[in-house]
Amino acid sequence: MIQMVQIPAGEIVLRDDRFKKSWHVEIDSFRLAQHPVTQQEYEAITHKSPSSFKGNLNPVENVSWYDAIHFCNLLSLQDGLPEVYSENSDGSIIISGSDAKGYRLPSEAEWQYACQAGNVTARYGDIDKIAWYKANSGGTTHEVGQKHPNAWGLYDMLGNVWEWCHDIYNKDIYDTYRIFRGGGWNDPERGCMATNRRRSHPAFYIDDLGFRVAISG
Repeated sequence: MIQMVQIPAGEIVLRDDRFKKSWHVEIDSFRLAQHPVTQQEYEAITHKSPSSFKGNLNPVENVSWYDAIHFCNLLSLQDGLPEVYSENSDGSIIISGSDAKGYRLPSEAEWQYACQAGNVTARYGDIDKIAWYKANSGGTTHEVGQKHPNAWGLYDMLGNVWEWCHDIYNKDIYDTYRIFRGGGWNDPERGCMATNRRRSHPAFYIDDLGFRVAISG
């Protein structure tokens, strides 16, 4: 069973340095997985093992945004919850409202809010104590939960693997590109900050990109 942490309601200001803009987001209370989805958890639900760096308790990687939402739907069905995601006849993805009760990917606002855990700093501790990144990873992912958690008990929010969020980055410029956050095992120190934003096509996958699940309420 995936361990979930209750995240309190609050608010956050997001910033995009590329477009030189910032915006305010109010956050409803939600639950977020204590750590990224592991290979063991992913295989138990999907019967697939896509990761390059094998280890039951290592985070799953080489998963696209589509793979991640498929996992969310399967997990919802297993737990008797409604699916959050469905597909239109043209192949586009329909996302239920934020009050949908099934498993989903966190919004990037939820992700950053949970990562900072009540603070506005770029990191929630000394990087070597909280994250696996280029200088200490040895060129691989590591078992989740081995570094210090943040103030809300969440592990590996920075480093180990980047994490897909459900948001579209900028529809007018990048169309369906989705956001991912957090930095990974191959990133330098500056890549592992709560405020960093990256994006790619939802079919993209690579060996330093995974996800964790959220649920509303």
